[in-house]
Amino acid sequence: MLVYTALRLLLFALLTALVWFVGMRSWLAPLAGVLLAWALGYVLLGKQRTAAAAYVERRSRDAAPRHTHADDDAEHEDAVVDAAQAAAADGEPEPRPS
Repeated sequence: MLVYTALRLLLFALLTALVWFVGMRSWLAPLAGVLLAWALGYVLLGKQRTAAAAYVERRSRDAAPRHTHADDDAEHEDAVVDAAQAAAADGEPEPRPS
């Protein structure tokens, strides 16, 4: 992944310098460099892009699942809804949410 990032940055720097030396000496030079580097990077760096994507996928798959406050809240809501549905099925009045 680091190789892919370094190659993309190098491509951007080289193309921006090339555009600058050709004569586009304004804020458009870096913009043109970004666009050219994006297009050429897509064509020339396919192998590195695939390796970087595999690295990110592997890290995502191997990471421990995170448990957040939103998960706790969703579990509580599910328990309240399940209790209300069970009470309705038994003919009892619905409990008030806590």
